[in-house]
Amino acid sequence: METLQLYNHPLRNLSLRNIWVGTPVALLVFSLIWFANNWQQFIVGILLLIAAYYTLKMLIKQSTVGYTITATHFQQHFAKGGWVVNWANISKIGICHHHHDGWYQPLPWIGIKLKDYEPYLDSICPRISTELMLGQRALLYLGLKQSGKLTQFEDIVLDSRAFLSEKGVHYQGLQAMLANRMHYQRTFYGYDIFISTNDLDRSGEEFVGLMRRYLAAAKPPEKNEKGRNSDL
Repeated sequence: METLQLYNHPLRNLSLRNIWVGTPVALLVFSLIWFANNWQQFIVGILLLIAAYYTLKMLIKQSTVGYTITATHFQQHFAKGGWVVNWANISKIGICHHHHDGWYQPLPWIGIKLKDYEPYLDSICPRISTELMLGQRALLYLGLKQSGKLTQFEDIVLDSRAFLSEKGVHYQGLQAMLANRMHYQRTFYGYDIFISTNDLDRSGEEFVGLMRRYLAAAKPPEKNEKGRNSDL
């Protein structure tokens, strides 16, 4: 499987070498030359133009979410860092659903269920852990609401109790908070990691289909024990 680099919008590289960026900037510079009454106005205009350009560039960089999909792993990138999981550590991928009045309604989130928490907890940086937990508060709120446990929201949202993994590894602090949040989310939705469909370059269904193809390709082929024994 080929390696893919995906981004949530095409404006991630605001460079003057791009014609759709350089042309408007050149027109603005020529407008400043034409309308400026003196060189002081021209200098002020140029400084404002430079400030606006780098401000816009910084805002675009902060809002860009990228994904790296390879034959061995899946990775999500933010401006401050990211996280990575190997396909071998993924149990299932799907659209997250909300149970309401006997009906299952799709949510704008893609869920990933892990086989083992440890590689994910050990690799994710603290800043991203904080952003993920803050950004998914509404998802936790909805899960507690559908389970009739909404009164526990304040206790669960900041649950920093020590977390013990299945392999006996103790996690504390921010790692424990993230692990506890993942545990609660799995109880509500059946998944541990969530990706907002607003951060994609395509629909959630198309993205899930793409990830499932890579997940299927990464699985080792099942050995035909009967065939092997007959060959012997």
